[in-house]
Amino acid sequence: MADLSTALQSGSLPVLLGTAVALGFLHTVLGPDHYLPFVMMAKAQNWSKLKTAVVSVLCGLGHVASSVVIGLALAAAGMAFTEWEGSRWAGWHEARGGLAAWLLIGVGTAFFLWGAVSALRGRRHAHVHTHEDRARHTHEHSHKGMHMHVHGTQVMNLTPWVLFTIFILGPCESLIPLMLAAWAVAGLGGSLLVAGAFSAVTVLTMLGAVSVLMLGVSRLPLGRLDRWSTAAAGLSLGLCGVAIRWLGL
Repeated sequence: MADLSTALQSGSLPVLLGTAVALGFLHTVLGPDHYLPFVMMAKAQNWSKLKTAVVSVLCGLGHVASSVVIGLALAAAGMAFTEWEGSRWAGWHEARGGLAAWLLIGVGTAFFLWGAVSALRGRRHAHVHTHEDRARHTHEHSHKGMHMHVHGTQVMNLTPWVLFTIFILGPCESLIPLMLAAWAVAGLGGSLLVAGAFSAVTVLTMLGAVSVLMLGVSRLPLGRLDRWSTAAAGLSLGLCGVAIRWLGL
């Protein structure tokens, strides 16, 4: 096994670092689950720009950290790059992705139903009342009361933690093989450099995509459709889960 300086001079490690940067960017951009849930939830729950950025970064760090820990453990245990494909660890890693997809579908469905019910209850209705003197008058009111508000606040507080849990479970499929290859040519230092490059690009790309989309969404004149934002956020989460589970995104 070559040391870090030798691997850098030979060009083998720079190639792996370049591959890590490219894959970190592509797997984030091509996976809408890396940014769409944050944009939709931020719109639905009126998150500030700072909160949206913090939640996005923390979820991104949790997303890559789980794979980094597994990759380091397997490399330290002696697993070679060529042994990863078809191994039980790769199968378990894939199962983690399936679980994360089903969680997105389940959470998205729950948010969609809750948001739809809230939106329907929040509609203003006109009622006609007849008094004893036969005089009639019409008034409008909303069925969206304090009970819905209290439960809505509880859901809003839990949402970042739910997203964080899902992202920890979601694997970075290409990161572990890259770390194993880097360990083979440059040891622990090389593996950490590859993991750091992949992680940094992934988190920064997530943050950039979220920021750009938030800017666009904030300019949309939704009007009366705004009350359906929670339902739309839930639908987007569910569709992201479907894309992961059946389209491999």
